[in-house]
Amino acid sequence: MSKKVELKGYFKNKRVTVMGLGLFGGGVGITKFLVSQGADVTVTDLKNADELSQSLKLLDDLPIKFRLGKHLDEDFSDIDLLIINPAVPNDSRFLQIARDNDVCIDTELNVFFKLCPAPIMGVTGSNGKTTTTSLLGEMLKEGGINAWVGGNIGISLLEHVDEIKTDDVVVLEISSFQLDNLSKIKMSPYISIVTNIAPNHLDRHKNLADYIDAKKAIIRYQKKDSYAVLNYDDPILRKWESECKSNVLWFSVEKDLKQGVFLCNNQIIIDYDSKRNVIPCLSQVKIRGMHNIQNIMAAVCAANVMRADVEGIKNAIINFQGIEHRLEFVSTIDGVQYYNDSKATTPEAAIAGIRAFSSSIESTQYQAGSAIKCGQKDHPSSPPSKGGDKGEVILIAGGYDKEVSLNQFAQECVKNTKCVILIGKTSKNIQKLIQNFKGEKTIPEVYLATSLDESVRKASSVAETGDIVLLSPACASYDMFSNYEERGKRFKELVAQLECL
Repeated sequence: MSKKVELKGYFKNKRVTVMGLGLFGGGVGITKFLVSQGADVTVTDLKNADELSQSLKLLDDLPIKFRLGKHLDEDFSDIDLLIINPAVPNDSRFLQIARDNDVCIDTELNVFFKLCPAPIMGVTGSNGKTTTTSLLGEMLKEGGINAWVGGNIGISLLEHVDEIKTDDVVVLEISSFQLDNLSKIKMSPYISIVTNIAPNHLDRHKNLADYIDAKKAIIRYQKKDSYAVLNYDDPILRKWESECKSNVLWFSVEKDLKQGVFLCNNQIIIDYDSKRNVIPCLSQVKIRGMHNIQNIMAAVCAANVMRADVEGIKNAIINFQGIEHRLEFVSTIDGVQYYNDSKATTPEAAIAGIRAFSSSIESTQYQAGSAIKCGQKDHPSSPPSKGGDKGEVILIAGGYDKEVSLNQFAQECVKNTKCVILIGKTSKNIQKLIQNFKGEKTIPEVYLATSLDESVRKASSVAETGDIVLLSPACASYDMFSNYEERGKRFKELVAQLECL
């Protein structure tokens, strides 16, 4: 059945409740789309109008009924369709009201999957989703393919679904919460990319097995002509091959591969469909860390499946500056470099951030066994400074407790930081873990701060010429900020204030 025919008139005069507008417009795209289709829309959110002002501005002058600061039972019973935000827990009593009244429950992503006429490339993983999604989109565009990029990255494509053509390509970042709901309509992307798997969101998922099961939705309903692009270096993902109905392609920084992407002699090697292509560009990569090399290879593998021009793929890699809030260079003040890694909301992401600056690792960060050698003394992304890479890391970390283990993160702090300044609900726990690991070692110094403002001031006071001040929290932001973006922007504002002193 034509998806365009399915869309025409389907939502007209339907009574629809959108549950969860979100502080930064998470529900705006679906709301605009529903209004444009002639639906009778009610938006309900537990937050009040002042808190939601940024999102409400985007819906000015639209015929929408708002129910803010509370939910009412009737908005979930006497309706035709309920659209839920991915953050809405499955055990919400309002969802049960909808179920009891035989209301159809759906999500923005599910609606888009049903209507999108183009092949969808989905990117998930515990870390690296946004970088991989953004870079893949650039590779496709540089490689001569008309690509649309959106999803959990913060961009809704529903408003543009009528503009998307069958020979276009859609790249979506997809979270575990979104995949949980996508599984209910038994659909998976044409090409599914999984960067890695590590414990995350265990405050929402029952346990690690439940979290992994949610992630598996990205491959669960693929067809034989689909593709799964998986990280060979991840022991959990290596076990997924037997469950894949699609064609499995691997990427690795540790092993030569017959079908996939790997590293050799400072080059990215694409071995696929009895052809080998070489992309000699690693010395020109502008984003730090081995984890980003893995993200690059995941994107290369997927772009190659879509027949993107190899030269275009190379150009995208060379020109990619990274994304905001992910190892983002902010400023150099008195010889001290400041980096914003607020998007590092998991221990694994923060560990990768620390290692990107560790002098013991930095000199060999492009080595993976014997696969690749890099003679560079300084990483290409390092801005000019007075000995920056020879300095030590002063880390600002801590935040909301997602109930994941922080042991390995604490151990990394002991190994590769000069000083750790902790904030948020997890601060005392991380402090205790670091102290337990220290043993006879006298560093790092550990300080507790009551706010991000205080932590930046403290970091500035202890930093010496050549040091790196790194905000890489290892935790979500919800105990102090609305999201990691607000936290990162505040960090940059505080650094800018230091420049004025």
